[in-house]
Amino acid sequence: MQPLKDELAPADPFADLLVANQAHVETFSPVAAAGVARRELALLTCMDSRIDPLAMLGLAAGDAKILRNAGARVTDDVLRTLVLAAYLLDVRRVMVVAHTGCRMSGCTEADVHEAVAAAGGPDTTSLSFLTTTDQEEALRTDVGRIKAWPYLTDLSVGGFIYDLHTGALRRIV
Repeated sequence: MQPLKDELAPADPFADLLVANQAHVETFSPVAAAGVARRELALLTCMDSRIDPLAMLGLAAGDAKILRNAGARVTDDVLRTLVLAAYLLDVRRVMVVAHTGCRMSGCTEADVHEAVAAAGGPDTTSLSFLTTTDQEEALRTDVGRIKAWPYLTDLSVGGFIYDLHTGALRRIV
């Protein structure tokens, strides 16, 4: 007897999330009528899952535009997104929030490439992970990059470090 096609297919790696979404749908109500940032804030922080950006700042869904990447670095894509946020989504202030214990700080590009390879990953030497050995200087550079971007004017921009152990923010810029 031949197995059914479904028996040959691997388990759905998203099944648990789809079940959770069904529970969410039961009590869902839209956050806001418009997709603007109610608190006129854009927050760039790290993708580290130990950071809860809304809770960190006492915000609710709909209050801010949240951007995340490895190391909370201001990339070309972040700048492009901030232009849209500033001109179309009511953003007037930007927080760049790095954090203590970040894998992208305190190491070199070579360290990260080696770690990826050691984990069985491909050769990533053609990629830049924007690591830094001086997190505060990287924040100053990234905040300066936003302030100097010719498409972004009249924004208040600050750079901060979030302490993963205490929950406190420290202003750097």
